Amino acid sequence: AGVNAKSLLIATFLTEAPTGLALGVAPAIPASLLLGVSLGAPATVIARIAGAALVALSLACWGARDAPSSPATRGLLAGVLVYDVAAAAVLAHAGFGLHLSGPVLWPAVLLHVAMALWCGACLRSSR
Repeated sequence: AGVNAKSLLIATFLTEAPTGLALGVAPAIPASLLLGVSLGAPATVIARIAGAALVALSLACWGARDAPSSPATRGLLAGVLVYDVAAAAVLAHAGFGLHLSGPVLWPAVLLHVAMALWCGACLRSSR
């Protein structure tokens, strides 16, 4: 699990930190790219909170990268797995169910599915 989990933690940091920063600073841009929509004031507040959560998650991943087989890192990986599955499901629902779509919606869905599979593999191999 060590090398794979370390690489996953770094990849999570590298993908989620910029997304979180974008949501925090200019939430209209990721909303447009992901969903092809503009955000009203209430949604902008929620997007900024989500951005802060993504920055926090990415910093936790960065901090845990050198202890990939610790029990705390296993807990973090379980949380990242839940996040990636939920993000893939919510984004796929936005596309299929709500008929929203921006240029990066489906690549983002596929990225979260791939990251969830990688995370699951890391958790299985560290048992």
